[in-house]
Amino acid sequence: MFESIICQVTEYDPEVLESLIELAVEIAREGREGRRIGTLFTLGDQQEVLARSRALILDPLLGHPESSRHLSDPGLRGTIKELAQLDGAFVVSDDGVIVSACRYLHAVTPELPLPLGLGSRHIAGANMSAATKALAVVVSESAVVRLFCHGELVAEIIPELWMIDRRAHLGGMVKKESFGELTVLTPTNRRRPTADR
Repeated sequence: MFESIICQVTEYDPEVLESLIELAVEIAREGREGRRIGTLFTLGDQQEVLARSRALILDPLLGHPESSRHLSDPGLRGTIKELAQLDGAFVVSDDGVIVSACRYLHAVTPELPLPLGLGSRHIAGANMSAATKALAVVVSESAVVRLFCHGELVAEIIPELWMIDRRAHLGGMVKKESFGELTVLTPTNRRRPTADR
């Protein structure tokens, strides 16, 4: 479904990535109890993400079996939507298990070329994706889902059709894909990082 994103971030399992993006889009579209909410997910390199973060509160997912913390578990989606109202990020393993919730990310990297207007949640996600091999999926309270890989904004997903032509954050030429009421914009001029981390 999200072919242009999956082509850019090939180091992740496409099924896990697609499931995580779908969850993020649901949160962006539905909010919770009539209000918009934002949240942040990291995908992959979970040990490094955990080492560069700390718990904000007692982890509500700690001690639950992996099978009930996997993105494919339909019962987990409601739990994640409830927990998304709290501050902090979700750490998701390469294979789609939510390892931890309500994390404060404190990866700091040199200046990243981020679009103006993005808040601390986006900066935290971009920094973590630059400092580790994790991908960051950020749900904005403005109902936009943004993906960061290697510290760069690689996609904006705008669920509402009336926002299709808002391309300012990506800059330059973009590829537009529509799937029902969902629109995915990805840059066509994105360069690949040259150095391994």
